[in-house]
Order: sequence, then structure tokens, then C-alpha cells
Amino acid sequence: MNTLRGLALLPMLLLAAGECHAAGLTIGVVAPQTGNLAPIGAQIIAGATARIQQDGNTIVTVAETCEENSGAAIADALINAKVQLAVGFLCSETLEGALPKLKDANIPAITISVRSRILMEDALKNAWPLYRMAPADGAEAEKIIEVIVREWAASPIALVEDGTIHGRELTEAIRNALEEKGLKPVFTDTYRPGQEQQVALVRRLKKAGATKVFVGGDRSDVAVIARDAAAEKIQLDILGGDAMRAANQPLALADGVYAVALPDYAARPEAKSVVDALRAGGVEPEGYVLPAYAAVEIATKAVQDAGADDRPIAQHIGGTSFETIIGKIAFNAGHELADNPYRLLLWHAGSFVLPSAPIE
Repeated sequence: MNTLRGLALLPMLLLAAGECHAAGLTIGVVAPQTGNLAPIGAQIIAGATARIQQDGNTIVTVAETCEENSGAAIADALINAKVQLAVGFLCSETLEGALPKLKDANIPAITISVRSRILMEDALKNAWPLYRMAPADGAEAEKIIEVIVREWAASPIALVEDGTIHGRELTEAIRNALEEKGLKPVFTDTYRPGQEQQVALVRRLKKAGATKVFVGGDRSDVAVIARDAAAEKIQLDILGGDAMRAANQPLALADGVYAVALPDYAARPEAKSVVDALRAGGVEPEGYVLPAYAAVEIATKAVQDAGADDRPIAQHIGGTSFETIIGKIAFNAGHELADNPYRLLLWHAGSFVLPSAPIE
């Protein structure tokens, strides 16, 4: 059952903005509830609701439209509901308008989606109480560069990309960083995406002497490249980015392909009991479900800690380490994740797993 349908089994979530009353803390959840973004919003609401209701606290859901100038009204709804902290926030447009009012009301916001560096720069400059659980812009490239330098520095490296804005910018950032470190790729190219075969590309890679290749493109293209390299008996270690977290079709990905991507939090042994409970309730723990659950764990701990002294809630978010369903989370002085959440993963037996040995 998909998350949106599963939400029908969770009480008090069918209103565009509503409350489920209980004793204890009051936490706001801001997420889209209509339109194209509703399925993603449903993931956020499902994860947050599961934890809030488990703790017996009060949830205030506020519909997010992601339209320009919509944030002020959302902030007013949170303030009027007397929430102590708000989580979710899929869109930067919401935060731009909401944060000034949330600052005045001493209501911190935790976004699990927005990655804009400019927004965070504005937040820090204006002392807006924003904390980001999503990786910042550039975090994916930083981890890929780290992996390549650590694992492939002594090997002939190739960089290829699909010509899309994301693929080109990601690959260019990697190339520039590698060359600054004295690592010049033996081959760079732009391939045509969505093709049934990439034999010409893998032959050019072989001719250039490349044995390691980063592909800035979709999972389907990586699957074709890996298949054609194997068919041509060309030994390549292939690394993709976070775009590899996609459906394993139309061509199944071959075992042994690597990706720098966000891990599957639902596969963590520590998450099993929560995952089982969500599925029993008809909610698949995909996408933002578990990050939203974790955001509520952080919010709850911060609010509780603030009740024990005179410091604002926001000061109990920064500089504190939280044990959550998706692992240990801490925020740095810039209100960003202290640790890059991207991981080097290996495709094996139908899923991405942490590799047991370095790329060789």
C-alpha cells in the first residue's frame, strides 16, 4: 500500500490543517496536502504523526502550498496553535516567509527537504531559527570527491555525464576538485541519455585506458553502461550519484555497481520495530517517512530539554547529538548536519548495501 493511501488509516489527517489533541508537547507539521506534491507531503505527515502519537503529544498539521508569499500565513497558523517547534517544510518559498515570524515567536523550524545554501545563509544572517536535516547543496559532490580521492587516486579515472543540468554541474564540480588535487581524468565525455546501448562509450573508455568511471546520469543509463562493458569484456568500476536511488527498470542493475547516495533508512536494524509498525498500519517507510519521524524525535528531545532550563528551544537543537531512527544526528554551527549523510553503497542482490571492502 502506498503512503498516501496508508494515511487514511492514521486519524485526524484528512483535514487541510487540523489538530490531534493530547497532553504534553505541541509540534507543528508543515507539508503539502494537495496537488502534485501531496504524495511527498503524505510521507512527511505519516512519519511525523507516527512518532507524535506514539509519545501522546499534540500534532498540528498545516498545509503547505509552496507558493510565493505563502509562508507568513503558515507561520501565523503555527503561532496561533501555540506549537513549540515545527518540522517538515518541503519548499524554500514557505520558509522564506515563515521564518521571520517564527523567530519572533521563538518557534524553531526543522526542514527535512530544503537544500538551498542561500536560504541558510539568510537564516544565519537574520538569526532565523532554521535547522536543516536535508543535505545541503554540494554535499553529494563533496562525498563523491572524497570517495574518488580515497579509493581511486592511483587509478586512471574517467568522468562522463548525460548533459542534463544536474549531471553536468555535478560532474564539473567533481572534475574541478580532482584537478585542484592534482588528479586529472584520462577521459571526460557527455553521452546521450536514454539509449538502448552504450557500446561506443565503453569502447572509448577502454581506448582511453580508464578502469574507474564516474557517471553523472540516471540509474537506467548506468545499467546500460555496466551491461555493455561486461558484454565487451571491459573491466570497469562504475560509480554513480544519488540518482541511482530509482526504480530498478527497465534494465536491472548489475551487481558490483557503486553509488554515493542516501542510505535506505528502513533497512537499519535499529529501525525494524518502527518499520514493522508503519507497514502494519498501511504506510510504507519510503522517502521522507523516516526522516520526518526522526525530526519529531529531535523536536521532542529539544522541547523537553528546554523545559529543564531557561534557554530557548533552538539552543537545545544546535550543539546536541540526537539518537534517531535514521542514526545519530547533530547540527554544526551553521545549522547544517554535522556529518554528510551520503554514503558509498554497493548494489548487491537487489539492494544497495554498505560495501564490505574498498573499491579496488
